[in-house]
Amino acid sequence: MAGLIVLRPGIDWTATGGLFDWTLDFLVSRLSDRRAAEHLQEIVDNNLGSFWLEDLSPESQREVVSHWRAALVAEGERDLPETDQKPDVLAHLRELVAATYRLPME
Repeated sequence: MAGLIVLRPGIDWTATGGLFDWTLDFLVSRLSDRRAAEHLQEIVDNNLGSFWLEDLSPESQREVVSHWRAALVAEGERDLPETDQKPDVLAHLRELVAATYRLPME
């Protein structure tokens, strides 16, 4: 099953279910808003397969984007298993980070 992250209508990112879950799990322990973290955990736990950034408060949206920009790819380099697909997976994470720069947040 694939997962979909919608940053804004027209700005989205799809990934395998496992990478989608990993990308949300990456945020759960980092978010200061526990309600937002619980929302992400619920998506993962229930295999909901989509996350809309706009479902979070503006502050949490900025925090999600900040965490992805600052550490998502580096964490992927450290945490994801060493396979022949890892370079492609990291490139795909970079695409998500690049998409965050299309957001009118700052």
